[in-house]
Amino acid sequence: MDASDTELKKELNATLQARSELGTEYESALVESFLEKVEQRLDGTLDRRVRRHLAEQQVRGARSPERSSGYFGEQYGFAIVSLILAIPLSAVGVANAGIQGLVVAWLGIVGVNAFQTARSGRLFGRRAEERQKSDWED
Repeated sequence: MDASDTELKKELNATLQARSELGTEYESALVESFLEKVEQRLDGTLDRRVRRHLAEQQVRGARSPERSSGYFGEQYGFAIVSLILAIPLSAVGVANAGIQGLVVAWLGIVGVNAFQTARSGRLFGRRAEERQKSDWED
């Protein structure tokens, strides 16, 4: 039992004590007053839960590359830059080592892009803990 439960229990006891002292003519007013206090407590609890849920969603959204505004530019910009750099890398590889140099250059380009894609979570899907539903979802 937390402090607010103890406070609510004290309010209930005070309401029941006032009812016994004032009689039944004030019963409806006392009950309404107590129910307003219960409603305020429930509203406060619900507000805290909603704020916490929204904060968690914002934190998850900030960590999720799909939701960040720069994701498209980051992901595809990296691929475009690596393809542009592939032209001189291929030329250097062919000039110095022939076809083996070309193969090594392209293996490096593919490896760097695969690492970038895997790091962003797009290659193998999101991790299970990032896909978990919150207690607010059905």
